[in-house]
Amino acid sequence: QVQLVESGGGFVQAGGSLRLSCAVSGNIFRIRVMGWYRQGPGNKRDQVAAITGSGATNYADSVKGRFTISMDKDKNSGYLQMNDLKPDDTSVYVCNAGIFEDGVTYNNYWGQGTQVTVSS
Repeated sequence: QVQLVESGGGFVQAGGSLRLSCAVSGNIFRIRVMGWYRQGPGNKRDQVAAITGSGATNYADSVKGRFTISMDKDKNSGYLQMNDLKPDDTSVYVCNAGIFEDGVTYNNYWGQGTQVTVSS
């Protein structure tokens, strides 16, 4: 079984920064992709950023130039550096990972989420 645990959320004023972490534990052969999502009403999730194991990244237009996603494969961890935060960035941020548990078995996992609140 695989677990994802997020940390680093909190309360910050507009223009401030936060760094989210996502620690992956369990039966991991290789992390294929990691992503961060904002969770809205009805548990609707919108992708904020994603990174593949080879380092390719993708960002939502609303965060380009402000957020940076990274992955430390040695630590089985992912990060989201968020700078110049805006009140519209307020949300629960949820980590997602696509993981090979062996050479064949591939599953998608979600964390529980961490709250980010940005005041104006």
